Amino acid sequence: MRNAVDLPETIPVFPLPGALLLPRAHLPLHIFEPRYLQMLSDALKTDSRIIGMVQPNPVPGRSEKGLHTIGCAGRITQFSETEDGRYMVTLTGLSRFRVVEEIDGFTPYRRCKASWAGFDRDLGDSETDETLDRGPFLSLLSRYFDSRDLSADWDTLKEADDELLVNSLSMMLDFQPEDKQALLEAPSLDTRRETLVTLIEYALRGGGEGDFLQ
Repeated sequence: MRNAVDLPETIPVFPLPGALLLPRAHLPLHIFEPRYLQMLSDALKTDSRIIGMVQPNPVPGRSEKGLHTIGCAGRITQFSETEDGRYMVTLTGLSRFRVVEEIDGFTPYRRCKASWAGFDRDLGDSETDETLDRGPFLSLLSRYFDSRDLSADWDTLKEADDELLVNSLSMMLDFQPEDKQALLEAPSLDTRRETLVTLIEYALRGGGEGDFLQ
């Protein structure tokens, strides 16, 4: 188990709208912009190989470069280069962090001073959701998938452990960035699942920007 004291105080951040990384989960990224190629190169030179994922939070009329205060850091665990110089990268989630301040510097990408306090749970073992009732949850999920004309490996979903099931769906489903942020900030797995259920039910009632069926 990694300890918070082992995590760096300053980390590069990738402000990507709608991209959600959670502890112990895996996020594939396609990196091609020069500034983020530089970020990847620099991160690979460090012992931690950490990149922080954080949602942009623009404030109209004040700052279009704002960031949400909570993100999730991941370690580069896989990467491969394409023939045209782009990279396919996998980040494995380590811990959420709080943005203390953004650091000015000479890098083309953004960096932040990060606080890891309050996220000790992220550094431990996988969480369980003792109140998860799989039958009704998967039934609701099936209705949502049908409404979006999506397919799923239901046998795998039925057998997946609690954390893998809830976190994978939170990361994969097509919710708005603010909804993704709410899923990120959920203090425990059961509250994340409750938030996920609320978002799915809202979508099925016709909320959001998509055309959902009743």
